[in-house]
Amino acid sequence: MEAGILLRSVVPLNSPRRHFTPLQRSIRASVNPEGRYLGPKPKREWVADWVSKNDDLVRSLPIYVGGVSLLAVLFNRTVSGIAPVADASSSQSRADLLTLGLAVTNILNGLVWISIRPKSISAVYPSGLECRRIFPDLPDAVISELLWAWESLSNVTCCKSLVVIYDGICILQIGFAEVAYSNGGEPMVEDVNKLMKGSLYNGVAKSGSQSYLANLSLYPGKSELPFLPSNTQAVILQPLGDKGIAVVGGDTIRGFTTSDQAWITLIGEKLDATLAKVINRTPSTVQEKS
Repeated sequence: MEAGILLRSVVPLNSPRRHFTPLQRSIRASVNPEGRYLGPKPKREWVADWVSKNDDLVRSLPIYVGGVSLLAVLFNRTVSGIAPVADASSSQSRADLLTLGLAVTNILNGLVWISIRPKSISAVYPSGLECRRIFPDLPDAVISELLWAWESLSNVTCCKSLVVIYDGICILQIGFAEVAYSNGGEPMVEDVNKLMKGSLYNGVAKSGSQSYLANLSLYPGKSELPFLPSNTQAVILQPLGDKGIAVVGGDTIRGFTTSDQAWITLIGEKLDATLAKVINRTPSTVQEKS
């Protein structure tokens, strides 16, 4: 008993606890009565801004520097009274030769900068006509999902054409299409069958992954996609499981970013799961309507 009383008197049972709060860095930002922002502002790259606004001057600047240096060396050689013939034993002649070499190098560098310019990439208005063809016997929920996929891609990416083919049937053709294919018909069915047997589809089906043709004009397989506008710049071939493919056409070279490609992959997986249930449920009806 005495030991217990002694412990209570020395160490209080309900001792106050100290709370430690981590140090936090805070940034103060306020707005003055006039409505102007008084917080920290991002730094501006003045040099980068000036170079981007004066691209032609910057590219020709080495030519001016090299030309002025060349004239300065020749003027100095003339007024200094040194013989015009270079003498290897003279330190002045060796310095002049080195300066002349640097001046010529600057001039050649400027000529290269002027002749080689990055090609500007801009969006191209698709040729052909706008079309909206949806397989009629699909349930309303599936049609809504197909239209949702089109709206999502056309609003946030450079997508201007979308063709969904499943089990050998064109389920959806929306956006811009070549004039001869804007109203559908037998040529579309024949070319769909040609695509399903071609190298583009076989490559995608074999790998099971997305294929991105960043510059369609450089690929010989462009002939397998005649239903797209002739000036389609980029195409993504997204497999829909083992039975289908989604052809996404864009209006800009290398216009689909990595985020767009990942988004299209997820949309393809969702469409595959939805179409697989519908097509497997009524395969005979779908084949008759094609």
